[in-house]
Amino acid sequence: MIIPLPHFLVVSAGLFALGLFGALTRRNAIGILMAIELILNSANLNLVAFGRAHGAADGSPQVMVLLVIGIAAAGAVVGLALVLAIFRHRRTIAADEIHLLKG
Repeated sequence: MIIPLPHFLVVSAGLFALGLFGALTRRNAIGILMAIELILNSANLNLVAFGRAHGAADGSPQVMVLLVIGIAAAGAVVGLALVLAIFRHRRTIAADEIHLLKG
């Protein structure tokens, strides 16, 4: 049984909405980073679903997904390094309490 494309798109839209909601409402910087990862995973699901629906036999959607996963991992590493540096300096990771440019 093959799952039709609209089902994948609904799940992807749900993941995107959940990630967007999390990124806009979280106060914790690590929670915001996790929400951004959800948004990227919804894009990955769209890439694979459309590649499967349109019959991309060369595997290019899967290659793009691997590229997005690699870029997301690199972004998570940089983001966590920044959060750690901010925590060492300010002793908080609450996004609304971080005002580094104010001096």
